[in-house]
Amino acid sequence: MLGAIAGDIIGSIYERNNIKTTEFPLFQPSCRFTDDTVLTVALADSILNGIPYVDLLKRYYRAYPHAGYGGSFHKWAQSKGTEPYNSWGNGSAMRVSPVGLAYETLETVLEEAKKSAEVTHNHPEGIKGAQAIASAVFLARTGQSHEQIKNYVEAEFGYHLDTPLDEIRKTYVFQISCQESVPQAIRAFLESTDFEDAVRRAISIGGDSDTIACMAGAIAEAREGGIPAPIRRKVYEILDESLCRTTREFVRKYSRS
Repeated sequence: MLGAIAGDIIGSIYERNNIKTTEFPLFQPSCRFTDDTVLTVALADSILNGIPYVDLLKRYYRAYPHAGYGGSFHKWAQSKGTEPYNSWGNGSAMRVSPVGLAYETLETVLEEAKKSAEVTHNHPEGIKGAQAIASAVFLARTGQSHEQIKNYVEAEFGYHLDTPLDEIRKTYVFQISCQESVPQAIRAFLESTDFEDAVRRAISIGGDSDTIACMAGAIAEAREGGIPAPIRRKVYEILDESLCRTTREFVRKYSRS
């Protein structure tokens, strides 16, 4: 979860100003948390306290209405209804990392990832993207190798993960769909050597940088059993008190480091 938040914060300044290199300052004064972080913490809160996902997604939106949500989520969160809006966007995948960390079997992770997605993203691609990231997080934290994670995701979800980032980077542009951002995030993880490297690689391809780094960072954190202490401290400095409190509580309960 902290890995997802760190990726979001580090990538936040590059979403609209893409950078096609891994060489950049890790944190800059204008780095901030976005909707990726807010909704990740909302799911963590749901898991911690047994509150329905839909209730806390709306509650967290009201607490942070200017965090940078997509237009469809804005409309849904502001409405009185709770029906999903058939989205295939990557919002379902960027917020799902707490699911991959909290549950003890892959079957349960897949079930909960589906539940967390379909309150808004009930399109098959929206559900698939959430399940792919959540299962990759689970497999990483339970000791599966890069190759095992790659083989599982390709076989289970039909994503193609062979294209090197050096090739993706040449032509990649802003994409909001799960099918055009989840595989790229997983590829960034697969090529990485450590947590920071995964985030740098994810941001370097361009596109929806904070969200791609959020997803790649979530898997890398699970593999490493945590994130480097300097990055962790910086994340907690940037989060406000409420987000910080829930994040710390979730990390204390579910950290495997």
